[in-house]
Amino acid sequence: MSSQDLSAAESAETAEAADSGADGATEATATEATTPDTPCPVIDSIEQIGSQWRLVVLHELLNGEARFNELKRETDANARTLSRVLDDLQETGFVDRRLEEDSPVATYYSLTAKGESLAPVFEEIDDWAHEWLAECDA
Repeated sequence: MSSQDLSAAESAETAEAADSGADGATEATATEATTPDTPCPVIDSIEQIGSQWRLVVLHELLNGEARFNELKRETDANARTLSRVLDDLQETGFVDRRLEEDSPVATYYSLTAKGESLAPVFEEIDDWAHEWLAECDA
């Protein structure tokens, strides 16, 4: 569920409560007072990093700077998908792109401070997976 869907659902609930009479109006007022003005940060975070390919690329870049073809080989993504994901990650501030114009021309990708800050998140997911997913125990 996106943050827009969440906001729409909250608005609908508030409207239903207001239509239900005096008790409902009191409940709607209490809900409005405790509902934050911005969408849930967890949902916003997942929207920025939550696609399969974004996570794979971010995880791979935790190992350090990599060229496009190295990322393509390591992630098994096709060139079009990888290009799109890298552009998205660069636009959202997780990845830096460096062009080296010496012969041969090469493009390098690395994590920004924002991207590097995800390292503990990946460690926690790995710990969780080893504890709860049977496939990791083998």
